[in-house]
Amino acid sequence: MKNKWIIFDAMGVIYTVGDDTNDLLVPFIRDKNPEISKEYINECYMNASLGEITSDEFWNCMNIGNTEKACEEYLDTKLKIDEQFISTAEELKKKYKLAVLSNDVYEWSLFLRKKYGLDRLIDEFIISGECKLRKPNKDIYMLALKKLNEKAENCLFIDDREKNLLPAVDLGMKAIKFNRENEENISDNLPSINNFSELIDQLSNLPY
Repeated sequence: MKNKWIIFDAMGVIYTVGDDTNDLLVPFIRDKNPEISKEYINECYMNASLGEITSDEFWNCMNIGNTEKACEEYLDTKLKIDEQFISTAEELKKKYKLAVLSNDVYEWSLFLRKKYGLDRLIDEFIISGECKLRKPNKDIYMLALKKLNEKAENCLFIDDREKNLLPAVDLGMKAIKFNRENEENISDNLPSINNFSELIDQLSNLPY
């Protein structure tokens, strides 16, 4: 019986861009509305990712026309899944339960899950816009453990940001940094992988 969990971050792990807000969302919106500031976009996105405003309310604030069309265009053209993730998840599901723990607008998460068929692969989703908590707030990790009904030591968390991994480690989870950009300054206490091809091998080196 599968009784251990692998928990993935979304942006920067499942999807290729880590800072999707500044690298993708801000340029996308400012191309359509040059008068809007980066700071205002980030402020509104933060509110949406905490579930304080809906996706429609976010796009209304951006003042770039049809909200549904803008949202679909952004999600459909800018956010790309890692080409190795699907096959890796299919292999991991033979042995582990899989979850996603992500800072994201809830409606956007649903759109991408449907587009890429992730519901057939992922057993549980913990999304900041739904639970109104964001990493690295330790409460969202505790909520994840409660939702998974699992002890921390039976969970492995994979994220591209060290600040998001440390609270998981403090709670007793194993952790791996997804180092897609091959950054040099990584904590010696955190194992890392550069791509999903390395994940299966890394799992064999962990007491998991």
